[in-house]
Amino acid sequence: MAQPDAAPRRGRRPAGQDARAEILAAARDEFVERGYEASSLRSVARRAGVDPGTVRHWFPDKARLLTATLGVAGIEPDKVVEQVAAGPVESLGERLAAAVIGIWDFDGGDTVRVVIPAVMSDAELRGLLPQFIGAAILAPVMRALDVPDAALRAGLVASQMSGLLLTRYLIPVEPLASLAPADVARLVGPTLQRYLTGPLPDAGGLAP
Repeated sequence: MAQPDAAPRRGRRPAGQDARAEILAAARDEFVERGYEASSLRSVARRAGVDPGTVRHWFPDKARLLTATLGVAGIEPDKVVEQVAAGPVESLGERLAAAVIGIWDFDGGDTVRVVIPAVMSDAELRGLLPQFIGAAILAPVMRALDVPDAALRAGLVASQMSGLLLTRYLIPVEPLASLAPADVARLVGPTLQRYLTGPLPDAGGLAP
């Protein structure tokens, strides 16, 4: 995964400079310093020294700007959320598993095998990964569910999905690694469903 350039120069960019690379470098700094929720396309544009319309030309929304910063520009978090939300609450966990697996299975897992090690080896990008998983994908789902202990539930879901990605693509564990995506979703879905909507044991008051 190609890394963005170092911190962008303030002010308007010189003619001919790569606007997209400048925007990605500014977005990386913005997300790292302020966090995903506090950042905006406009604040990234100010940092990059470009017009907000230039940012929107390359990245229609903040979620897609974050995915591009992480090196997975082809993922559209809003589409993932729509896919997960479209259906009864009782099967939400299975749809979430199917959506996440579908993101990575399209190329046999080659993308995740390249992107995840690259992200994990970079301290700043590593810090952005939870923002992508939590703020861009899980947070909208949890808001729609309006359940207690939403942050704890989101963390449990993220832990389950992270383990699935690890044992399906990075350190393949059979037969999980070779199962059809629909079969994996049916197997993992009930666990995600419990995390999302089921009763949780007392966490000793640790849940935010």
